[in-house]
Amino acid sequence: MAPDVLNGMLRRKPIEQIEDESPGGGLRRTLGLWQLTAIGVGGIIGAGIFSLAGAVANEKAGPAVLISFLVAGVASAAAAFSYAEFAGLIPRAGSAYTYGYAVLGEFTGWAIGWDLLLEYTAIVSVVAIGISGYFNDLLGFMDVDLPLWMVGAPGTEPDGVADGSYKVNLFAALLCLLIAYVLNLGMKNAARFETALVYLKVGIVLLVIVVGVFKIKTGNYSPFLPFGFSGAFTGAATVFFAVFGYDAMSTAAEESRDARKHMPKAILYSLAISMVLYVLACLVLTGMVDYKDINPTAAFSSAFKSVGLDTIGIIIAAGAILGVLTVMFTFMLGATRVWFSMSRDGLLPAWFARTHAARHVPTRITWILGAGSAVIAGFLPIGEAAELTNIGILLAFIVVCVAVIVLRYRRPDLPREFRTPGMPLVPAIGVGFSIWLITFLQWQTWARFAVWFLLGVVVYFAYSRRHSHLARPDGGAQIRK
Repeated sequence: MAPDVLNGMLRRKPIEQIEDESPGGGLRRTLGLWQLTAIGVGGIIGAGIFSLAGAVANEKAGPAVLISFLVAGVASAAAAFSYAEFAGLIPRAGSAYTYGYAVLGEFTGWAIGWDLLLEYTAIVSVVAIGISGYFNDLLGFMDVDLPLWMVGAPGTEPDGVADGSYKVNLFAALLCLLIAYVLNLGMKNAARFETALVYLKVGIVLLVIVVGVFKIKTGNYSPFLPFGFSGAFTGAATVFFAVFGYDAMSTAAEESRDARKHMPKAILYSLAISMVLYVLACLVLTGMVDYKDINPTAAFSSAFKSVGLDTIGIIIAAGAILGVLTVMFTFMLGATRVWFSMSRDGLLPAWFARTHAARHVPTRITWILGAGSAVIAGFLPIGEAAELTNIGILLAFIVVCVAVIVLRYRRPDLPREFRTPGMPLVPAIGVGFSIWLITFLQWQTWARFAVWFLLGVVVYFAYSRRHSHLARPDGGAQIRK
């Protein structure tokens, strides 16, 4: 590889240059600590409880789904400390993309940003499909049947439905477009919408725990490991994306009123709150229903219906539909801000980085991602859509954990509002857990990731390397410190 090409791939965006960028970069600072925490909780709690907990318990882990969430949570917590340090140090949009660009070089930053675009968009789609399952379950409670062509993706027909009857998951696709619309209303209004739904969602989870604990049958916990520890660990890899919503939340740093102080707190608060609720909800679910009888798509509403609490089931189904919208909000927000940041740096066309004159949001990006997630949600089964998610996120965790170690030793002089404890052991644990979880993913996930990554390599060398702002004469002098 030619030296100039290699130098281009390794050039770093100086942190001082990031700090000198125009405040907000076209985005408006409107978010306080609890709004940020709500966005984080909104991104973490959602499909993990309302959809994936049931699917993993039924198919991979049994009652040991609790272990799946705890393992994923430990890995996530180790990385959360690293994110918290970076969020206080570099309070700019882009999250792992921006951190990787500043510490490990342009190509690493590009690769993570490119992967996150697919990962976040796929997560929006997965959650939309999960909400659609609860919507259909809710209609079933009310004896309402929709036309078969609009209730599921092709190939997802259950027993008793003629093959080929399903054409599109219309409700899931429309939800993706709805979230794009809400995000385009402006960050202040969108955050109010998000916060209200987070309160509703936490209330629904508490209802599940408080009422469900009285319906637990301890016999349902045996066998606790029907699929062995390997099943629990495979489940951890599957549910991992349900415990890192703070990653997407951190992309909103430029829209925080005091990002240096608030972002680290919001990251840690949101993860702590969410993990407590996850553990309690999993205990209730697998205690109420034998894992073999758990409904993979509408686990909690079906569980309460099975024990004669139909009204609670209806409330949970309705609450899940509204509450899980917050996950879609958080990850579509994350995807748009990563894309915005990459475009502002010249790695993607600047046309995408233009924000609305009055609402100060990247409208063009938001509608494109809304349409893309709608297509995935409408035409892919939830399992195939979920397989698009985890590798890129795990790689982002690895990059952030490595970068926080490198920067701590390279630039110990930088003012840090929050410092990762146990340096370098805690970030190293995050790296180790992430690599370990990657090994449990299916080969199809690797194949899809490889195709997307190779496409990104082509885009980088064909466009991004030459158009990067650091490739300009005025930026070249600042490439390295």
